[in-house]
Amino acid sequence: MTHETFVVVCAGLAVFAGAVVQGAIGFGLGLVAAPLITLLDPTLMPGAAQVVNATLPLFTLAAEWRRVDWRGLGFALLGRVPGSLLGGLVVLYVSTRALGVLVGAMVLLAVGLTGRAVAVRRTGGTVTGAGFISGITGTATGIGGPPMALVYQSAKGPQIRATLAMFFMISACQSLAVLAFVDRLPARALSFGALLIPFLVAGFAVSRPLRRFLDGGRVRAAILALAAVSALTLIVTSTLG
Repeated sequence: MTHETFVVVCAGLAVFAGAVVQGAIGFGLGLVAAPLITLLDPTLMPGAAQVVNATLPLFTLAAEWRRVDWRGLGFALLGRVPGSLLGGLVVLYVSTRALGVLVGAMVLLAVGLTGRAVAVRRTGGTVTGAGFISGITGTATGIGGPPMALVYQSAKGPQIRATLAMFFMISACQSLAVLAFVDRLPARALSFGALLIPFLVAGFAVSRPLRRFLDGGRVRAAILALAAVSALTLIVTSTLG
């Protein structure tokens, strides 16, 4: 097995696991996949992650688009636009090593907040703020889900999945545009992201029959533990590298 094939397979398995989680609970793809992809080849990030981030929501929306919270989505996008621009500056001026530490730190923070299920009241202000933070972290690291998931955690499953899917699709396209504008979107990252789409499709297919039967808490806890280990490994590697 060549090194390139090894990277594709490992990243693909991470995308598969992330797609299972996001297909079932509404977010998790970037949280699971981004640390490992960055660890395998930091030059692919965050472009490769944004390719899959833009693709997976299409499958969710095909089934649940009627449950989108359009008002909340508008507030989220209002914050997301300036957040994306700030995230582009982070990518432009932060080194690869520092970006690796940033990705790992953001994942650990997200794991801690999500694991504790911090209660956040869903208002226009909190949703706009979540969109702003998501814009920064999503554009810079490929991980933009946790802030939005926290403000929507009290909503019903279909509304969470549909609203976050629409937000992620628009956000990922926006981030790709910003990355291209600041010349941080190499063609290799796009092609690598495209190679991961079959893994994404398989993960989403697995998530659909499991959605009603699996205990979301236990599945999420296991995946968050995996994400935390990946993030810690990424921080150590980036620091020592």
